[in-house]
Amino acid sequence: MKKLWIFCLLAAGFAFPAAARQPDDVKTTFQSSREWRPTIDNRADAVMVYGVGGNPSDRSKRISFEDRVASWRERGYTTHFMTGIAWGEYQDYFTGKWDGKWHLDEGQVQRSGDTIWHGHLVPYIVPSENYLRYLKERHVKRVIDAGIGAIFMEEPEFWARAGYSEAFKREWKAFYGFDWRPQHESPENTYLANKLKYHLYYRALNEVFTYAKEYGRSKGMDVKCYVPTHSLVNYSQWQIVSPEASLASLPCVDGYIAQVWTGTSREPNYFDGALRERVFETAYLEYGSMESMTAPTGRKMFFLTDPIEDWARDWADYKKNYQATFTAQLLYPQIADYEVMPWPERIYEGLYKTSPDSDVKERIPRHYSTQMQVMINALNSMPATENRLTGSAGISVLMANSLMFQRFPTHAGYEDPQLANFYGLTLPLLKRGVPVKTVHIENLGYREALAETKVLLMTYSNLKPLSPEAHTQLAGWVKAGGIVVYCGRDDDPFQTVSEWWNSNGNAYAAPADHLFAQMGIPAAAPEGEYHYGKGVVRVLRADPKEFVLTKGGDGELIAAVKSLYEGKAKAGELAFKNNFYLQRGVYDLVAVLDESVGDAPYTLRGTLIDLYDPELPVCSERTIRPGEQGLFVNVDRVAQKQRPQVLAAAGRAYDEKISGRNYTFVVKSPVETTCVARVLLPKQPRSVKVGGQEVYTPAEWDAASRTYRLRFENDPDGVAVEIAW
Repeated sequence: MKKLWIFCLLAAGFAFPAAARQPDDVKTTFQSSREWRPTIDNRADAVMVYGVGGNPSDRSKRISFEDRVASWRERGYTTHFMTGIAWGEYQDYFTGKWDGKWHLDEGQVQRSGDTIWHGHLVPYIVPSENYLRYLKERHVKRVIDAGIGAIFMEEPEFWARAGYSEAFKREWKAFYGFDWRPQHESPENTYLANKLKYHLYYRALNEVFTYAKEYGRSKGMDVKCYVPTHSLVNYSQWQIVSPEASLASLPCVDGYIAQVWTGTSREPNYFDGALRERVFETAYLEYGSMESMTAPTGRKMFFLTDPIEDWARDWADYKKNYQATFTAQLLYPQIADYEVMPWPERIYEGLYKTSPDSDVKERIPRHYSTQMQVMINALNSMPATENRLTGSAGISVLMANSLMFQRFPTHAGYEDPQLANFYGLTLPLLKRGVPVKTVHIENLGYREALAETKVLLMTYSNLKPLSPEAHTQLAGWVKAGGIVVYCGRDDDPFQTVSEWWNSNGNAYAAPADHLFAQMGIPAAAPEGEYHYGKGVVRVLRADPKEFVLTKGGDGELIAAVKSLYEGKAKAGELAFKNNFYLQRGVYDLVAVLDESVGDAPYTLRGTLIDLYDPELPVCSERTIRPGEQGLFVNVDRVAQKQRPQVLAAAGRAYDEKISGRNYTFVVKSPVETTCVARVLLPKQPRSVKVGGQEVYTPAEWDAASRTYRLRFENDPDGVAVEIAW
């Protein structure tokens, strides 16, 4: 059975480049379980209508899937389908209405014997073959029959603490060929259990998506299939197992949604001896792990962020952290497709606290809905760019899907608190303004995976290589001039699990020893610098967690990386700073770090429209302080300044027409929200009409930017604007 597993992994990530994907015209999307309503009409390109039976947490009166789809199509939306693969509105399966048998024994069960529930009669699922047949026949077939051409199967999740159900025991016997072993009894059992969890959702998505494409072709449709998933960083920190990077090799997977938002990114981590939330930094690393997972494969990637989050907070908290995650996603210049929000029904219609210390709740404040809509409408025109994020480029950290395998339970007293072994390699650099990247070991077979890396940081203290091919590829890269910094004591209890490096003719005490052997480096190599071909391996005998668990503990790592980057890599100075800056078309992005090399603010100059201020002020200078971010339209870079155009608006502009000295357009956005807009004009206007009413106010004209500021109440049916000069 071990041979079968290795074959699956090779097929999943190492050997076969993905076929090129055909682009589509959907740039922005969102998910909703509700029918169209004027309060949630956010005007993205597409809507992912959620669930044949809706969303389990939605207690509203249910409307049929087909009627919900029709309601959005009537409003001009491209309609797609989203549902969960690990949970969903599938009570008819569990209660026997589908095949006459109860299936509650297929829920994920923890050691106590308790099922892990997502809702009433909604367990997290052990995806049996029977369950997959149900999903295909009862759900996928129906949505394709409704004319849906894109299916999003979200969150393939198996909890690390699960693995005790009868269903899981049956899958264990079928996969391994021997009886189930309790994962808490040994590292070996934990590793076996988590590899099986990984395999089960890899199989599930492969089967369901293959069926969707085959059934679609039978109806003359080219059905696209996507996986909305949390990042490998988040799943590892939250102790969840999911197929992640290996899915990118499946011919039936067309792309992903990176499900990153405040709720994932506020998970605390260690840096400089302190455990706390670092929302911007964590979001940056989460988005990065998703971007690097797919970049070599050519799959489409949507980035998600959420104006609120799953847990009840106050509106000020939501706003602050939304700006942090929103900025982080925009710092990846090659990603330009977005899920603008999940669940607009909860964002626009939900009640949340007015302050941290108050029990008073209200709907989204007008100033926040205006700002949010300015931001999401900016995504409709956000370009991909070849511009680079400021900072010393070329430093990467190696990741692997097995990062999820060692998180729970712990063994032999070895702890990796809050994923400190990962953050120990990333935060010391990121906090010094170095745009550190991640590289997935599953992608090393792609030439592009390490193409821009000068120095690769890696450890096997928190992950293990799932195939020896990865070491062949790494050794080849080093021989050609690559530089590796290997950190680790190689003494965690998972080093000795029965795996390829210590079986079938191999007898290495640790997987790193196999890597070292490919380069003529002795087993258990002591600290030092080793040469292979044109490249170098620097060994540091400390687990990366030691760099962040103590104050000032990262000095050794930083010194080693700086020396190699500037010396052997000949990559120039490794510059440290407390900020990041990026230009994307007319947009300027800034993030200033706290806990960094200094507390100096970042001052941006130009003719700037501040998109994080709902009033859309124009300024010649903006100062961003540590712990803050900024997003601006830089009017100085606008092309064709004599052409009237909407530069920023809390609504989407349609039907733009220029005739002589007249400019007209229609703005659409949800009811009960306020539109503030900045419109570039050749000259100061003499007339401004909104909905046929004259509203021109000379004070709203800004001569420096040649923009006029509009303000009116939104309407999803559209508000007509006519400007003359």
